[in-house]
Amino acid sequence: MSTLDRLKQLSQQIPFCLNQDRHANKRQLDRLHSEVQKGNDPVEQLNALIGRIEKSVAARNKRLASIPALNFPDLPVIGKKDDIAELIKSHQVVIVCGETGSGKTTQLPKICLSIGRGTAGFIGHTQPRRIAARTVADRIAEELGEPLGKSVGYKIRFNDKTHADSLIKLMTDGILLAESQNDPYLNQYDTIIIDEAHERSLNIDFLLGYMRWLLPKRPDLKLIITSATIDTQRFSAHFDNAPIIEVSGRTYSVDIRYRPIEQKEEDDETSDDLQNAILDAVDELYRDLRGDILIFLSGEREIRETTDSLRKHRPTLYEILPLYSKLSVSEQERVFNPKGGKIRIVLATNVAETSLTVPGIRCVIDTGHARISRYSHRSKIQRLPIERISQSSANQRAGRCGRVAEGICIRLYSHDNYLARPEFTEPEIMRTNLSAVILQMISLNLGDIEDFPFLEPPEDKMIRDGKTVLHEVNALDKAGKLTDIGKQLAKLPTDPKLARMLLAAAHEHCLTEVAIIVSVLSVQDPREKPADKMQQADAKHAAFRHPESDFLTVLNIWNTFEEQKKHLSNSKLRKYCSDNFLSYLRMREWFDIHSQIMQVIKGDLKLHPNTDEASYEKIHRALLTGLLSNIGFRHEQYEYLGARNLKFFIFPGSGLHKVKPKWIMAAEQVETSKVYARNVARIEPEWIEACAGHLLKHNYFDPHWEKKAGRSAVYQRTLLYGLTLQAARKVPYENVDAKAARELFIQSALVSHDYHSNAPFFVANQKLLEEVGYIQHKGRRVDLVEDELWLYSFYDQKLPPEVVSGITLDKWRKTAERENPRILFLTKEDLTREQDNTINEWDYPDHKKVINLTIPLQYRFEPGHDEDGVTAVIPVHQLNQLTSAPFDWLVPGLLEEKCIALVKALPKPIRKHFVPVPDTVKRCLAIEPDFKGTVQEWLGNRLRKLTGEAIPLNIWEMEALPEHLRMNFRVIDEQGQMLDYGRNLKKLQDKYTVKAGKSFDQIAADELNYSGCIQWAFDDLPVTYSFIQNGQTFVGFPAIVDEGDTVGVRIFDTEGKAATTHQDGLIRLLQLQLRKDCTYLLKTMPQSAAVELLYNRLPPHPIWANDADGKISFKDDLLHSILYSVFLEDKTIRTQEAFEQTLREHKSQLISTANDVGKIVLEILAQFGEIRTSLSRLNSQDARLKDITEQLAVMIYSGFIRNTPARQLKAIPRYLKAIAYRLDKPDNDGQKIQEISRYATRFWKDVEKKSKKDRLIPEQDPFRWMLEEFRVSLFAQHLKTAYPISAKRLDKAWDERG
Repeated sequence: MSTLDRLKQLSQQIPFCLNQDRHANKRQLDRLHSEVQKGNDPVEQLNALIGRIEKSVAARNKRLASIPALNFPDLPVIGKKDDIAELIKSHQVVIVCGETGSGKTTQLPKICLSIGRGTAGFIGHTQPRRIAARTVADRIAEELGEPLGKSVGYKIRFNDKTHADSLIKLMTDGILLAESQNDPYLNQYDTIIIDEAHERSLNIDFLLGYMRWLLPKRPDLKLIITSATIDTQRFSAHFDNAPIIEVSGRTYSVDIRYRPIEQKEEDDETSDDLQNAILDAVDELYRDLRGDILIFLSGEREIRETTDSLRKHRPTLYEILPLYSKLSVSEQERVFNPKGGKIRIVLATNVAETSLTVPGIRCVIDTGHARISRYSHRSKIQRLPIERISQSSANQRAGRCGRVAEGICIRLYSHDNYLARPEFTEPEIMRTNLSAVILQMISLNLGDIEDFPFLEPPEDKMIRDGKTVLHEVNALDKAGKLTDIGKQLAKLPTDPKLARMLLAAAHEHCLTEVAIIVSVLSVQDPREKPADKMQQADAKHAAFRHPESDFLTVLNIWNTFEEQKKHLSNSKLRKYCSDNFLSYLRMREWFDIHSQIMQVIKGDLKLHPNTDEASYEKIHRALLTGLLSNIGFRHEQYEYLGARNLKFFIFPGSGLHKVKPKWIMAAEQVETSKVYARNVARIEPEWIEACAGHLLKHNYFDPHWEKKAGRSAVYQRTLLYGLTLQAARKVPYENVDAKAARELFIQSALVSHDYHSNAPFFVANQKLLEEVGYIQHKGRRVDLVEDELWLYSFYDQKLPPEVVSGITLDKWRKTAERENPRILFLTKEDLTREQDNTINEWDYPDHKKVINLTIPLQYRFEPGHDEDGVTAVIPVHQLNQLTSAPFDWLVPGLLEEKCIALVKALPKPIRKHFVPVPDTVKRCLAIEPDFKGTVQEWLGNRLRKLTGEAIPLNIWEMEALPEHLRMNFRVIDEQGQMLDYGRNLKKLQDKYTVKAGKSFDQIAADELNYSGCIQWAFDDLPVTYSFIQNGQTFVGFPAIVDEGDTVGVRIFDTEGKAATTHQDGLIRLLQLQLRKDCTYLLKTMPQSAAVELLYNRLPPHPIWANDADGKISFKDDLLHSILYSVFLEDKTIRTQEAFEQTLREHKSQLISTANDVGKIVLEILAQFGEIRTSLSRLNSQDARLKDITEQLAVMIYSGFIRNTPARQLKAIPRYLKAIAYRLDKPDNDGQKIQEISRYATRFWKDVEKKSKKDRLIPEQDPFRWMLEEFRVSLFAQHLKTAYPISAKRLDKAWDERG
């Protein structure tokens, strides 16, 4: 036989191989055929293929021979056995429609065996629930008369009870989907039965779509779909109008009764109306048909409420049993193993609709509601809302009471309400999260989910949401492609979120702990809470509680159970679980799942669990990777703000319900009456950032320069699903926008010099810029040097794009400056636009000489700034020594502008004589001023000479000048710190006069300081005295100081202060030199005890404070006046020689002067006494009373003898006579009083103001006595004045006085 013939014979054997071998054998056969056609003779390969095919055919024949004897029990489906077998032979897809009890689940696999199916591969039989897969496998194995695991096996999650020779394989639909990952064509099967397809779970819908895709590629594969009598036409249409065969079930008639109640839409089963309706229905059933009752309710809480109602209604008549998924096995056993006796009322959730058959039920009460799992793509939470059940669910409930005999179903809603309900319950794929389905589809290369042949395609929004979940766990990238993490996630047979936790745990080295936690999240909570023992259960569970994490609470349960397993037998371990309200079976399931997860972790993923105990942070960072959309931030006392603005509360059963951490994550968020977070743990926002890098959104604001760091920074706001994790974190700006960071760096660091650097170019450029920039401030022009734009352009052209900060600049300089060391250096020629010689030291000096002081000047060209213009920097100790006149001249460079402004501010009638003003001022300045006196006086004189127009001094508007044309004064302390500033020198002097004096006194204390002298024992005293301290020049005014019994010498800060002090010091020195003469004078000169008493009782001066106040002595004051008159009047004595000379020349005048002064004083005080008496007789409304009283108060006061010079003392009697004359004639002085008051008020206000700054004696001011002479001229002209006096002369004197 030729090789080609042998190949042809082998190709005929391929259909008799096992399914799993056919594809590989066929490909090898095709390759060999190609080799032969090329002229080759591949003998070895051919022999090997023959061996494989023969082995596979033998295995198939062995399977065929192993089919056991088939016995079919008397079930409705057997009546149509032959029809079903024929349909399976002739069609690839068959739909078997049969009600519960028809036997389709157990008999269909046997019918398939009877026609030879199961020989080329398994007969795969899927069930929606694990318990069903186990029990059906047991039942079929029992009917075949074989032990479980031989011909019949089952495989559920993490538990495989099949082997290669098994014929029938029961499994959950999820297991078949999982196997499709490694066996996409399902080659290990020759027949697949999808049972209970009407339940339309997510896995069933995906399987149906997958089979639609697979069947054309596997024409040998048979598919049988079983369903209750619900929407079978849809299944048929999905598989190209596949045949449907219907099988009846075993049911009895059910009497449907409608007992609607008036119920508000928002009410649930705990409302009083509905509770009463349930009690009425129970009573009706008791009357009509005494049998066990099944009542369908929405949830556990509703079951507890109804239990209480029934027990109060009929305490002993019924046995009331709850039935819901979380019940312990022992409590469920009470429902499924009736003991007889009382009528039973079973209160159940919708688990009793299809998945469980409760024995003995004769009656059903259907409230018409159920909690249906529904996923919200908006809130990203799986809700359990109470909804109206569909017609099909209502029929399923009614069918529960027709299993053993006729039954009654009471529906607590109307027939119309029933008809208005949807025909079928919405498939799970339309109301659940599709992330796991999408992940499997992508990993299996099944194309886009949008194109997948689902029975009912899910909504686009649900598909988008499923992809969003995969993005959340980083399984998909932005393009929708599978990431490396996604490829690993697809290998794990758990929810993608849980799988993500395991991968993160491996990275965080906490896989041991997280695998335990993930396992428990995959099963029902092992903690039991029996309805009648809630408090005891809570108390026991509290022992496991972790204060910050419900996840660690379940870890504590695991660890405790593990420890107990080491020491207790199985029976004692069960009792331990019972005592602690833990479900032993769920604990076992938890352990089983954990062991299987660990197999996948160690086997498929090659990960290594940690041996050291992991920290709280590591465990929760790993868990967080799968729960990023379940985070929350406490924004009110109890309420949390979650992802996408979801508001929720911590579930009351959580260990953190009272703790309420700031940030939490939850295993799930379930919406019942409120949205509750279950299984909660405290987290930190920093962990969220670390886990959610691919999901974070960043907003950036306030880019700014940071001098200390030498780089620009920007504030980053970090958000995850709308939650702010970081409100304002500072990050380098170059990481966000390198171009903008570079611009900010050049502008701030290099142009504005807001930067610390010792780089030679930076130091040199900064110095040069300050130097040339000051030219602009002096000249008040911005066009003298290049602006910041030019400077920015200079650096922008020199620096490469990567220079964005101080660090990158220094790094670049190291290389660039090797080639050109001065690459970044500026030159003066670069910066100056023109040679302008007008900005010179004469016009714009840096210092101003005032008397012997040198005052620094600073310039600023910044209109609107407080220091715009020229600023004189004055140390506080020099403040009192200055006058404003020298500063009114500003600096020569600004004098022309100031003069123009002064002239322009004049009233128009005067100003018109000087137009054009700029030209007139230029002519004035043709002769350089001497800078003496005031600028107004000089300018007025120059204008008068040029135009002949005189300008009154009081008409100049100095305050109207622009700010920069008035000198600014900055007062600084000893450390150079600014105390104050302003443009009014007098105000600053008034404010700081005391501080200035004290400051100067402290500085001058060590200079020219004498004390305790009784004669001239010191050097001659200059008018001013200069000295230097700490490199600073000081100028003061020396004076002899009266120390009481001695004299001393001190330096004062003002000339006025020094002059008055020096006068008193000289008087004291004269007294010390003429002690005997003074004693004699006091004994012999004219005096009167009454006059002395009157003098000592005189009130003080009303305006200025006399230093001698409080120690006034008539004789001392007389002596003071005499000595001043004889030796000091009109003399300046500052040398020992002048002092001794005046003693010699004028000592002889003492006695005669003493007699004259004594007589004058006696006369003055006598006249004063008489005037006071006359004043007392005046009417209080008499204008003269006030005027004369004020005049006398400043003329005759305590100490006036001492302060009034002798020649003025001689004039006082005449002034007093003028007063007496006024009092003797009628009152017609009103207008005259007004005229004199104008001058007197102005003078005494000035005295009051100056006395605060300096010690002064008004009596030594000539203007003071001009006032008295003016009074004489007004009120008693016949007494004559000492010199010509008038209002005009007073005005002139006042102006000259300054």
